[in-house]
Amino acid sequence: MVDTTISTITCSGFSFSQNPINTSHLSSLQKLSKPKWSCISFSLTDLYFPSPRLLFGNGRHLKTSYSPKVSSQSLSTIPVPSKNYEFLDGSSEVELRLQLGGQNIQSTRDIFVDANGTSLTIKVQHSGSLTTLMETNHLFDKIKPAETIWYIDDDELVINLKKQDPELKWPDIMESWESLTLGSMQLLKGASIYIVGDSTEINQKVAQELAVGLGYTPLSTKELLETFAKQSIDSWLLAEGSDSVSEAESAILQSLSSHVRAVVATLGGQQGAARRAGKWRHLYAGFTVWLSQTEATDEDSAKEEARSHIKDGRLAYSNADVVVKLQGWDTDHTKSVAEGCLSALKQLILSDKKLPGKKSLYIRLGCRGDWPNIKPPGWDPSAGDDVSPSGF
Repeated sequence: MVDTTISTITCSGFSFSQNPINTSHLSSLQKLSKPKWSCISFSLTDLYFPSPRLLFGNGRHLKTSYSPKVSSQSLSTIPVPSKNYEFLDGSSEVELRLQLGGQNIQSTRDIFVDANGTSLTIKVQHSGSLTTLMETNHLFDKIKPAETIWYIDDDELVINLKKQDPELKWPDIMESWESLTLGSMQLLKGASIYIVGDSTEINQKVAQELAVGLGYTPLSTKELLETFAKQSIDSWLLAEGSDSVSEAESAILQSLSSHVRAVVATLGGQQGAARRAGKWRHLYAGFTVWLSQTEATDEDSAKEEARSHIKDGRLAYSNADVVVKLQGWDTDHTKSVAEGCLSALKQLILSDKKLPGKKSLYIRLGCRGDWPNIKPPGWDPSAGDDVSPSGF
């Protein structure tokens, strides 16, 4: 089984998760007034909790720090109007211009800028008290804090932040739904996304939200199968059983494996092909997100559950690149879950920028089931593993 990264996000009010490659994600949401729900996500390698706590690690060694709770929608707090700034990506650095009109700044000593890796806080002192102009615990990507410079230009505060990754284009200063959809398009390079999990309904709703945000084509294997069979999945199950439905969905997935720029919602439950380990050959053609129900009530138990699934490996869903665990479900928060999925996929791809290219190569070589250790052209799965992996 593929090594995995774990990455999870917990947000107050809403909850979503994200995760990287060889990582597992866990993100648990706090209780809402109604209904009760939370979200956790895993991949195969690192752990990430933007709020209220942050965990990073390689599965064996974890470091923990604490940060204040943030909104799941913007992951930032801007007390003044949200578009009181201009943002420019200048390749190796980004520039933020923040309007100071009406602040009555007497001296540069009245301005406080604190940049720290993936966070940014800007405060001004006025009439003896500090006012927060901008605070975000989640910049779009990492910066080099020691190289941050700022100055006042007329009535604007200009802040230059040096990017850790000059090749990554920043759509905005913060990681939000809007910036994630724009940023994910550049990272995915057209690779499709497959949503798997036990609930067909949840798979469909999250896939639809992701497709709209990315400008991808939304596809549902349930709808495709029912159109083909001219009967409902429930009727099909009663007439021919789950094995027949699973085989048919596997054939659909084979056909879709060569498609690009699509978000595919798969069948949930025992009839779903993704529930069966032998049916993942064509799912590997895209990035897979597992939406999983959980009884976990906190990050620690969710993390352990994720690790247990991945280590055990008997549940085929654990082959997914990203895992998002949900405690309950509310359609009102579909976008929050989709946002977490994209954030996780972003981390996954940034951990290995060759992944989209490898997915494309895997498709071109015929989706032979040799993911992630792609064998040379002409490799025959029936011949065994005596041929050494290619150096792609």
